[in-house]
Amino acid sequence: MPAQRSYDAVIVGGGHNGLVAAAYLARAGRSVLLLERLETTGGAAVSTRPFAGIDARLSRYSYLVSLLPAKIVNDLDLVFAVRKRTVSSYTPVERDGRATGLLVGGGADRTRASFAALTGSDDAYESWLRFYERTRRAAERIFPTLTDPLPTREELRARVDDETTWRMLFEEPIGVAIEEHFTDDLVRGVVLTDALIGTFADAHDPSLLQNRCFLYHVIGGGTGDWDVPVGGMGALTEALADAARRAGAEIATEHDVTRIETDGRAAEITYRSAGSNGTVAARHVLVNASPQALAGLLGESSPPPAEGAQLKVNMLLTRLPRLRDTTVDPREAFSGTFHIAEGYGQLGAAHREAAAGRLPTTPPSEIYCHSLTDRSILGPELAAQGYQTLTLFGLHTPARLFIDDNDAARAALLKATLAELDTHLAEPLADCLAVDADGRPCIEAKTPLDLERELRMPGGHIFHRDLSFPYADDSTGRWGVETAHANVLLCGAGAVRGGGVSGIPGHNAAMAVLGR
Repeated sequence: MPAQRSYDAVIVGGGHNGLVAAAYLARAGRSVLLLERLETTGGAAVSTRPFAGIDARLSRYSYLVSLLPAKIVNDLDLVFAVRKRTVSSYTPVERDGRATGLLVGGGADRTRASFAALTGSDDAYESWLRFYERTRRAAERIFPTLTDPLPTREELRARVDDETTWRMLFEEPIGVAIEEHFTDDLVRGVVLTDALIGTFADAHDPSLLQNRCFLYHVIGGGTGDWDVPVGGMGALTEALADAARRAGAEIATEHDVTRIETDGRAAEITYRSAGSNGTVAARHVLVNASPQALAGLLGESSPPPAEGAQLKVNMLLTRLPRLRDTTVDPREAFSGTFHIAEGYGQLGAAHREAAAGRLPTTPPSEIYCHSLTDRSILGPELAAQGYQTLTLFGLHTPARLFIDDNDAARAALLKATLAELDTHLAEPLADCLAVDADGRPCIEAKTPLDLERELRMPGGHIFHRDLSFPYADDSTGRWGVETAHANVLLCGAGAVRGGGVSGIPGHNAAMAVLGR
């Protein structure tokens, strides 16, 4: 039970952003209570052993790190590390009856040769370099602003200082730039995927929702690199919880907040725990939950519904499968992002089918193997025997497709997704799956509705709501975490500059409380 009846700050929700806020505020000398409804903190950034009797700690929901600023790691003295992947991506395809693919990684010469072998010239690779030089320069300028007060649109535009890049990212659908830079369908699709992770949109969607998703995928760390968390994603949230406790924050798990009442100066938070109900007072309340959940706690009308659009699959294999494309070692192909059915035309077709209310016939997805970069997530016996993990993330599967029968739709989508993967393998993936202590294959799949049920993500939306551009407008406050109540802040993924595993909303909400 909470040790006090009143605190400077009460944080609702113990996901990684809530933990970041708790650590910053406690280090600043504020009394802090964090209330988490589950048995453990971490939210979607956790490591668990999902398969009975199997010593493999998988990043069950979120799984890679790009947007976490080094500033947060350093400020909070976190014992946490990431590792670079040796290969960025591999995308298999059949051309002229021949199994081939595009490997991005292994050095510039190797990547250039792969582009030339696929497309017949060096033109696509030169365009690739020009395109990503633009995003790299934008990343260097935009990423450092994410932990500062929000710039205005014009201030950010001046900082980018490149009108062509600004137009490409902020003003016209990303499909325009992709089609201008690239002619090969597969190359176009590889670029587009960063605009579609957890986002149901077309390359030419006039809302620019896909641009916002693309932007956050290419600016992380000022480089756009997506890194592997050593020890799994749970290693980060465990380090954050340790940092918060060391600073003096109090963490109470299995405390489900049911109501927030505020007059703008003081607040009362009502919670339900196993033994009883209770209330606690606070000067500030920071809510590490969705905007919908915040509205419910305040008794206010809910914002527009959110809708997630992804399939998450966790697997444990006794070995990596052999590929039909024999020019690439499976250890290289799976160490980066392994794209499946993600050609430009395939992505467009899948979006049209899903928009019409049908599961995609050829489901697009991507896979990576955490254990190739970080063996620590496997127990010693599994590691010695060569076991590997695979994480699959499917695209264009909006929550609406699962409403009638979540179980049946999940099973059908998983079957179709794995069948599409098998077309690029020299052996069925099923032959490589490990089995758990009960003799069941080590594979689990999560639809948007599963995420909504397990993590209270509205509609299973991994960003809590549609992403926003990282600048101020008439609806934002100074930090992008403010609400209609002066002492209630949103510190979850639904804040401006939220989404992904970043800690940025938690940092920014803490700075708002501290008057920075």
